[in-house]
Amino acid sequence: MIIHGARPSPFVRKVIAFAAEKGIDVEVQTAGFGRGAEGYFKGSPFGKIPALEDGDFLLCDSTAIITYMDALRPGTEMIPAEPKARARTIWYEEFGDTVVQPAGAKIFFNRVVAKALKAPQDLDAADKAEAEEMPRFYDYLEGILPDSGWLVEDRFTLADLAAACPIINVGYCSEGLDAERWPRVAAWIAAVKARPSVAAALALEAPIVAGMMAK
Repeated sequence: MIIHGARPSPFVRKVIAFAAEKGIDVEVQTAGFGRGAEGYFKGSPFGKIPALEDGDFLLCDSTAIITYMDALRPGTEMIPAEPKARARTIWYEEFGDTVVQPAGAKIFFNRVVAKALKAPQDLDAADKAEAEEMPRFYDYLEGILPDSGWLVEDRFTLADLAAACPIINVGYCSEGLDAERWPRVAAWIAAVKARPSVAAALALEAPIVAGMMAK
């Protein structure tokens, strides 16, 4: 099974860590920004990352890929079966993908990716997102994180992985997550990053991010 994409992408990292949690071995091939192997272009006709290549089965979009993976290996579902827990998990993935990530991308892209690509940087947009958008998300999470430290069912699920991934990217180039103001959020992010599946993904992407930030 091949995952096409860039490791530092929150969406790619989500799929890589999800696969590890499910015990699915994957090979990661670099793709994106118009570059990639044949399987990437066939599986992702609109250039989205990640793309999946599992034999002759091709698919793109992180949500679609993890849905496939979760069904492929039943028994240790990262997407809970209980109706309310399942619905809440899907909401937290949506929160990470479509609420946090657009704001986080303004920060990470403009401070890191654009600089590495020698593309125009909108640092004002990054500063505004850091000052005005991210605190709202941290406030929300601080208010709803259970005492267990996990968002759903008092265990690590897709909810935690999906919601944390864009915040991890922001943390590469921002010190906006104040542990004194948001102690639950800071502890939760630390716990997600310490999860073996996530820690392994972060270790492999670290030199890539370091190279991008050094340019």
